[in-house]
Amino acid sequence: MTKRKSTPSANKLRRDVTGGKRGNGNQRRRRIRRPDPSKIRIGKPDASLTAVAGLVMFGTFLRALSVDAELAQTFGRLKGGHSVIYPMQAVMRMLLDAFVAGEHRVFGLESLAADPLFVYLSGGVIPSLDTVYRDLARFDEQAIASLASVMARHGLAGLARRRRQLQVVHLDIDTTVEPVFGEHEGALPGPNPSYHGRPSYHPVLARIAETDTCVGAMLRPGNTGFGADEVPFIERTMDSVRNTIGPNCIMYVRIDAAADCTDVMSAVDRKGAFFLTKAKMTKDLCGAVATTTNWHTVDRDADGRPLRQVATIDFARLQWSERSLRVRVIAVRTRDRLNGKQIYLWDDQDYTAQVFLTNDFDSPPEDLAKKYNDRAGIEPLIAEFKSAWGIDKVPSTTFAANHAALLLKLLAHNLLRRYVAEHVTHLPALRSWRAPWLRRALILIPGRLVRRGRIWHLRMSPRPAVMPLLN
Repeated sequence: MTKRKSTPSANKLRRDVTGGKRGNGNQRRRRIRRPDPSKIRIGKPDASLTAVAGLVMFGTFLRALSVDAELAQTFGRLKGGHSVIYPMQAVMRMLLDAFVAGEHRVFGLESLAADPLFVYLSGGVIPSLDTVYRDLARFDEQAIASLASVMARHGLAGLARRRRQLQVVHLDIDTTVEPVFGEHEGALPGPNPSYHGRPSYHPVLARIAETDTCVGAMLRPGNTGFGADEVPFIERTMDSVRNTIGPNCIMYVRIDAAADCTDVMSAVDRKGAFFLTKAKMTKDLCGAVATTTNWHTVDRDADGRPLRQVATIDFARLQWSERSLRVRVIAVRTRDRLNGKQIYLWDDQDYTAQVFLTNDFDSPPEDLAKKYNDRAGIEPLIAEFKSAWGIDKVPSTTFAANHAALLLKLLAHNLLRRYVAEHVTHLPALRSWRAPWLRRALILIPGRLVRRGRIWHLRMSPRPAVMPLLN
């Protein structure tokens, strides 16, 4: 009889980090009883209390990275003049703090305006919502391109620190749908799995798998597909990654079946990287896979029967030959019921098939199939962008303002990830945490802001995650 090992508790780990006490029910003999809350006396209101004490350490880190100075130098031109009360860089930093604190909309500033620390860090006063909306609408094409570059640079910081150790980097590109309820510029009906016929935006996002950070984003109207029009975006993103990792590091660009496009694959190939994508299962490709006989077994079941097989398919589309593009076609068939769309091609066998396209002619086909499946990590990241950062909560009716807000939220994500990786080094386990728990551990910390002897003092509740940062 095998002794069952106890499952490690993530709850206990998180309690230790956030300063909570572990449960000791196994040591108690009496049932707990909840007290009567009406017997607790409520004291006088304390205007010095804050709920976001972690923004002080986070802001100190950003100041050390010269983020404030960079925003002033890059975007100060959008709102110039001696009569300006709220400079553009101050408004952008205020929004970054709000997004890191968990607010998804500009309207969330109404709540944060009651927090003394947030108000102090924002310059002593929170501007009206109309001012913030107008400032977001000031972003032009040059400013949006600059903001995208700043966001990508901080997303690539993790690769820059490990440049000498890196051998392979994976760039994942995917799209998502942001349904819009109202009249918004550029929001048009398009592919929408949840709200059919609803106007929406259709942004495209690029992620580095090794750091789980965003290195490229572009807001698009809802009726926009993925194809040749995205080649400039893909090339810009690849150039920024290549400039960071150097010429000797291998780069894989992984995209779903939308990248079964000659223009996209040719662009990746010209940039000296490997593309890895699913194939569109056209009739001629299905016929080539169904008639293939040179299957290689890579996994068997308990009875010794083939469970998973791979094969290199002798197939080429006409467009590939016209563009002199060499593409390796890899098919994987399995009797396992896996996630994702799979096609039955054999009546007398219970195999389902998937086909992948790549310009990597050296790696084993089973390794390339697994490498593509690892691309699934971008899906939970996009879900986090929506649930934790609110990229689907558009703040304005102006397309440029919504584009700027999207990039600011992704910049906040990258900065928080960089803060954890470079500054909170005493707790490496936090690097795998998602944004909601990072906020609880590092940002949403109760405290009291008081002024003594012309110096501001911040007193916080004990928090093991941040106490070493204060020394």
